[in-house]
Amino acid sequence: MTEEPRAAVDSVLAALADPTRRQLLDLLAADGEATATTLAERLPVSRQAVVKHLAVLDAAGLVVGTRVGREVRYAVRSAALDATARWMAALASEWDRRLATLKRIAEAPEREGE
Repeated sequence: MTEEPRAAVDSVLAALADPTRRQLLDLLAADGEATATTLAERLPVSRQAVVKHLAVLDAAGLVVGTRVGREVRYAVRSAALDATARWMAALASEWDRRLATLKRIAEAPEREGE
């Protein structure tokens, strides 16, 4: 993985490490879009805290804010999450391959003794 995609994955994982940010993503995924005010009404944090969390999610490429009049409406962007999921799947596949090799090596003497 090159440095740029690795940094993107790192920022997504860092953003997702916080339970409030994961909850914000869940709410936005369910609602389609929402303002920081409407999100704050559904969470036990202030509107200012929601705005700060949304800024982290935005920097990671997980949400996008669009100005509509005086409001900013936030929506989920799936590209960064999809890229992170692909990286995780590739990592899991590599570990599966390694474990299969270990299993084959560990079981080889058993087969030879039969």
